Amino acid sequence: MAENGTASFSDPDDYRSAIGAASVIVTAGGDFNARLTRLNLRCLHAFRGVETLPRIALISLSPTELSISFPTSERSSLSYGGIGLQFGDVVFHSRAERMHQRTNGKSQWGRISFPAQQLAACSRALTGLEITSPPVGRLLRPPRSAATEFLTLFSRACRLAETKCQLIANPEIARALEQELLHALINCLTAADAGGNPKTRRHHADIMVRFEEALAALGDLHLNLPALCSMIGVPERTLRVCCTEFLGMSPTRYHLLRRLNMARSALRNADPTTSSVAEIARNHQFLELGRFAVAYRTVFGEMPSSTLRRSQAKMA
Repeated sequence: MAENGTASFSDPDDYRSAIGAASVIVTAGGDFNARLTRLNLRCLHAFRGVETLPRIALISLSPTELSISFPTSERSSLSYGGIGLQFGDVVFHSRAERMHQRTNGKSQWGRISFPAQQLAACSRALTGLEITSPPVGRLLRPPRSAATEFLTLFSRACRLAETKCQLIANPEIARALEQELLHALINCLTAADAGGNPKTRRHHADIMVRFEEALAALGDLHLNLPALCSMIGVPERTLRVCCTEFLGMSPTRYHLLRRLNMARSALRNADPTTSSVAEIARNHQFLELGRFAVAYRTVFGEMPSSTLRRSQAKMA
């Protein structure tokens, strides 16, 4: 059984690796801090994340397990595929889904994964219906009583992982906890779809995945939007609509933030005795140092030289 417990993060790159994201793009200034609780039972695995800054994450889900995600606080600002989630909403993901998850401020979220056959067997026993993986992610809005029961159980289970993880190591306790969570979750998964037209959502999600793939191939180079639209096979207007919907910004703004986050990661991990701001800026295709410094400070609330100095203090 994998380790249960809580870890804290101040580096978005470390946090990205921990939650299994392809990227985490911080979109506002301040000190990034996150706390991640891991809950691993017999077959069910869960995360609970608490974050201090707004960000956009591209997350690749497992092709072999089913995944459910949801906000865990009424104050959380969480969007899935361009849809703002309410407290009590549950997203039932398709297998191997690649999704954009966006926050606009402080956020708290949860994610659960488990084998498909476990859900199918449990739902058949409880309801007579076999719940299977949806072909496209579904936004569900269960009755308040069902959502409250599930979220309360999830919170208690994560609290056990944080404070009494030795109890979860007991096979009988782990089995009972897993069954309670699954039963409560199944009551939520029988709710009707609340996410609008699934065909349109899937089409736009596919466009955004191709957009991310094109940006990854482009690297740090400057964005030629007409050429990029030709590469992914969509009109520029369609790409702008999808980016506004999923990311809350234009494709050019997202590309700039992506490059600035890469530069910040490099500054945080650089050795100030052998690296300079100018060198790192040039490595990320920021050829005008003054403009780079202004853009960097506008987003992150500090000059790039301050980030580099903090990396020196961290190494000391």
